[in-house]
Amino acid sequence: MYYFDHAAATPPSEEVIRTVYEVMKAHYGNPSSLHQPGLEGGKLLRRAREVCAASLGVQPREVIFTSGATESNNLALKGAALQYRSRGKHIITTEIEHPSVYESAKQLETLGFDVTFLPVGHDGTVTAKQVLEAVQPDTILVSVMHVNNETGSIQPIQEIGRALQSTRPKVLFHVDGVQGYGKVPLSLQSCGIDLYSLSAHKIRGPKGVGLLYIKDGVSLFPLLSGGGQERGLRAGTENVPLIVGMAKAVRMAGEHIEARAKQLRHLREQLVSGIQQIPELVLNSPVQDGAPHIVSFSYPGMKAEALLHMLEEAGFMVSTKSACSSKSAEPSRVLLAMGAGEAAATSGIRISFGEEHTAHHIQLLIDVLTSAVSRLKALKGGF
Repeated sequence: MYYFDHAAATPPSEEVIRTVYEVMKAHYGNPSSLHQPGLEGGKLLRRAREVCAASLGVQPREVIFTSGATESNNLALKGAALQYRSRGKHIITTEIEHPSVYESAKQLETLGFDVTFLPVGHDGTVTAKQVLEAVQPDTILVSVMHVNNETGSIQPIQEIGRALQSTRPKVLFHVDGVQGYGKVPLSLQSCGIDLYSLSAHKIRGPKGVGLLYIKDGVSLFPLLSGGGQERGLRAGTENVPLIVGMAKAVRMAGEHIEARAKQLRHLREQLVSGIQQIPELVLNSPVQDGAPHIVSFSYPGMKAEALLHMLEEAGFMVSTKSACSSKSAEPSRVLLAMGAGEAAATSGIRISFGEEHTAHHIQLLIDVLTSAVSRLKALKGGF
């Protein structure tokens, strides 16, 4: 099997697997308990927070552990909206956000908030000028993802953050960093980011755990009430084994980013070139400036599932759109927002890869893709 669906979930590293197993076996005490097993769990929790904070370049008290980026994004948007509703009810985001941001914004609209969904260009990005022009006197939050999970488009986070800092410093800036961390360098401090979401299973960590960076001075309305864990912002007994495993994954992903990105960019260039040699396919991702690990293309007039299953039969695992939406037959909201027609938006394929892949693997994929398109073209012509 050749696994090319890293944007949906990455294979966990052996180090992370061992760490989760060892902690789960030896440290089962509730980290809020006062007995020795509980104190040991609390110590591991503090250390994991320190490791994640160091990798992000922030303070440990600014890191809140969650069940994943979906919860982190929900807490960032709804928590900020509810906390600062006396200041204003206007929120700015984009048309191509992950469903956990997009649907949170839609839900806030039903609660009386005014949401501006910024349109994107054909490259899938917005500009800092667009964001500033959309800011209103009652704007309380801007949420823009770093790297798009379907196409790999990279948003100008630094320009947006600095523009907001210099002109509207009270407007909070949230960034969904799930697809960018470990592949595209980003400094939370220099970009003026107030809230930043991560998910462990996108960086070779375990599923079911993530974090939210909350800048000192920023308050959020808790979505989960209970025992007061995580500074009262996320009640519920912390999952110490998964959190420790995530800390290891965060640390490892934060190391050697430039070298990793360089390796992935070479593979991306090879794959993009191969796709461009197949006349029936249309590239959705930026040719030059996209994230190094994601490539999206379409076969207009052909259902995405037909090509996906043909690749799977040959042993190549890819995906259609976002894994959270892949079972829906609807056209890709992201591709439609980028100006793709419905034929392209319903036939999108996403290929995403990691460090275990080589130029040989990419060439095998190109060969299988070329053959699959030829077979589908022949079948299509027979109807």
